Amino acid sequence: MSSKPIPMAVIGAGYWGPNLVRNAVSCPELDLRYLVDLDLGRAEKISAPYAGVTAVQDALTVFEDPQIEAVAIATPAATHLPLALAALEAGKHVLVEKPLAATWDEGRQLVDAAHAAGRVLMCDHTFCYTPAVQEIRRLVHEGVLGDIQFVDSVRINLGLVQRDVDVLWDLAPHDLSILDYILPEGCSPTAVAAHGADPIGAGHACVAYLTLQLPGGAIAHAHVNWLSPTKVRTTMIGGSKRTLLWDDLNPLQRISIYDRGVDLTDAAAVDAEDRRQVSISYRSGDMVAPALKEREALGIVMSEFADCIRTGRAPLTDGRAGLRVLDILEAASRSLEYAGAVVPLRGRR
Repeated sequence: MSSKPIPMAVIGAGYWGPNLVRNAVSCPELDLRYLVDLDLGRAEKISAPYAGVTAVQDALTVFEDPQIEAVAIATPAATHLPLALAALEAGKHVLVEKPLAATWDEGRQLVDAAHAAGRVLMCDHTFCYTPAVQEIRRLVHEGVLGDIQFVDSVRINLGLVQRDVDVLWDLAPHDLSILDYILPEGCSPTAVAAHGADPIGAGHACVAYLTLQLPGGAIAHAHVNWLSPTKVRTTMIGGSKRTLLWDDLNPLQRISIYDRGVDLTDAAAVDAEDRRQVSISYRSGDMVAPALKEREALGIVMSEFADCIRTGRAPLTDGRAGLRVLDILEAASRSLEYAGAVVPLRGRR
């Protein structure tokens, strides 16, 4: 394997594209050569501070350049399928902004195309690469929290109200990708119910609540909202041993682990019908706040992308992870159409 930086391009110079450009340039394993956008003036302005990065208007320039090995796509979801498919067919490795595609069927096409081409397909589920989520995954998978009983996440702020997607498709992919990443094997969601509202007449839900059924009677809940006057990003994960609170807006104490909870005394010794008669005990222990090393998550995304290209291993957030998120989003949309009906998921593929 060559140790030289991997030549790559970024397609899309809108909201997220400049962040990809900055982190690709900063990643020693990558060599950013192109920034593509239909608005050439915008692409030129963003690429100007970076020597060796050429702004172009047509993505074919990138696809037809045999030296380019990788492409990062940061364009509207409706364009992910044609752009990513063209990149894969041209032999490029592909990193795609969330969501993976506009529909599950389109995402499936990309996963199959990447497999057929022998190329890396990675989802930019950025939050999964934050030090906080990496630590949460470790704690969950090592059993520090015990069996998962509930997950409760809140992602609310004022704006930005999107024209092409509802608040579920805009904000929930973050929480759903995190949930997919941290949950242990055998604890994947099985069904979802969603409720939403459009009190401002935007044409689609601006406030929404998702409830996901987990195996063993556990539950996961997500609240997303464009209309909140305050910004909140919290996730609480309750386990049979400990409960974890992640406050992403508190840099001094992002994670708090509480040795507090509810236990059923001798619950295993009685029948289900008599369980309500069993005495309940409350556990009230210490709170621990582990120290985390701060590092920009998108920088870790770029390093992961480069390492997967070099080694051939699957990314931590590969195309199948993106498919599982799309599965929940599509089911949640159907649930909204049917007044919050419970919709089963396809499951892991």
